[in-house]
Amino acid sequence: MAAKQSEEPGEGNNFEGQCNGFLMKLRAFKPSEVLTWQLAKTLAMGQGLAGLICGTAVSSQYLATEFQVNTPMLQSFLNYTLLCATYTTMLICRRGDGNILQILKRRWWKYLLLGLVDVEANYTVVKAYQYTTLTSVQLLDCFVIPVLMLLSWWILKTRYKLIHYVAVCLCLLGVGAMVGADLLAGRDQGSSSNILLGDGLVLLSAALYAVSNVSQEYTVKNLSRVEFLGMIGLFGTIISTVQMVILERNEIPGIIWSWQVGLLFSAYALCMYALYSFMPIVMKLSSATSVNLSLLTADLFSLFFGIFLFQYNFSGLYLVSLVVILVGFITFNAVPTPTVSTDANTSSDARGACFHPDAAGWVLTSYSMVGKRFI
Repeated sequence: MAAKQSEEPGEGNNFEGQCNGFLMKLRAFKPSEVLTWQLAKTLAMGQGLAGLICGTAVSSQYLATEFQVNTPMLQSFLNYTLLCATYTTMLICRRGDGNILQILKRRWWKYLLLGLVDVEANYTVVKAYQYTTLTSVQLLDCFVIPVLMLLSWWILKTRYKLIHYVAVCLCLLGVGAMVGADLLAGRDQGSSSNILLGDGLVLLSAALYAVSNVSQEYTVKNLSRVEFLGMIGLFGTIISTVQMVILERNEIPGIIWSWQVGLLFSAYALCMYALYSFMPIVMKLSSATSVNLSLLTADLFSLFFGIFLFQYNFSGLYLVSLVVILVGFITFNAVPTPTVSTDANTSSDARGACFHPDAAGWVLTSYSMVGKRFI
């Protein structure tokens, strides 16, 4: 009994010490150390990417609703062709190990798989709208976040803290508020002919996007942005051409061309080209998970445009959703995510030294085929 009584003061002191430690940390908190210029730049660039996705969504919706044009592979082909014309040409003009022939000699099959993953991720999410509802797509598309975190932990050795999981939950809560606002506004659009198939396509798309984005983060941080975009442009053009000929050979001749249709195709292609060009820059500043959290606001931007362009009903929950997602994004980026090196013999001053361009640990070597929402 005496022993038990003697333990109680110790437990109380331990709890009191934890409280005092928390209060000391709270008093030592300096907003200027968290709300930095780097965070503001990452937030602004992330929302810029979300705006570009909004541009692709609005132009695609105009093509589908006003001109009855439904050719997602043709639209993707235009984007990959622009990437190929720009970045693949830059690789051709390079000399030494950065030349396209040297890259293809060492890693051609990896980029072929990555190009296939990227093309199919874009295609499957668009195809899902034919079978399931907008609400299901918005909810299930968030599956990309936990898959990204799992792959980043496994492949990139990223170690998340409790605050990062809290921030992700905040962002997903914001998405829930957005879906609730859609239901209240009567925007549960889309087909329901085969919901199970549609939901499966969304989940597959999210997993493919996660693989593509983790591969992209590794490549731009350890190899080069131009190499990634050049190889994606090359293999994406080839794969999308083959798929376009097979799947859209009847739809493309049926397009009634006008200057409005040409302008919408151009707007889509330029938004996608800018999105692909700038996303690696933002990933290098932050991470694939951070970028995808910022892209959760893209649907909201599309809704705000839709209020004026397509007469959507407005709900105050949209603003609540935007604020919650932005708070979660800021919280996630306020605390750095350290990485753990797996090679004790590598030099301590080499960033990501546990990876090597020809190492078997490259993401697509160790992860075979299982990345927002480019519609």
